[in-house]
Amino acid sequence: MLGVGDVIVVTGPPGAGKSTVAERLADLFDPSALVTGDDFFAFLRNGAIPPWLESAHQQNVTVTEAAAAACGRLSLHCDLVYDGVVGPWLIGAFLGAARLNHLHYAVLLPPLELCLERVSIRQGHGFTDRDAAEHMWHDFHGANVGSRHVIDDHHKQPGEIARTVAQQVEDGTILYP
Repeated sequence: MLGVGDVIVVTGPPGAGKSTVAERLADLFDPSALVTGDDFFAFLRNGAIPPWLESAHQQNVTVTEAAAAACGRLSLHCDLVYDGVVGPWLIGAFLGAARLNHLHYAVLLPPLELCLERVSIRQGHGFTDRDAAEHMWHDFHGANVGSRHVIDDHHKQPGEIARTVAQQVEDGTILYP
């Protein structure tokens, strides 16, 4: 499907379905890797700032750059799907740290109510803060995200959404920049 080295960022607010879609998407490519942004935030210990707070901006940039560097390196071996919060305010930092000149950018943005419902019923997931999820949903909703990057097929099953994203990657319609 793809040439080795393509990077696909699957992003959106908490509860958007990023992790489920990203897993299904990574399974469509061979060879492939899945990098989860939450794993990089889990490296933080003492002094970590909740990432949804404005005061966490520099921390978020640093952690995102660390994850992006890993993505860039892995993309030399295989197609890579990144699952994490990479709003338009972080995409430049991601590209630079990954040493990429382009990537494929898919923003999952279902309705707020659906995201909040998903966050509230999560089990075994470290993030369940509805207020923070709502704040981040508004950040994405109000951001300058080109409409071609927004995936609003929330009524479809994750596997169908993953296949849609894979087709958009193949067609080059979600290429960034």
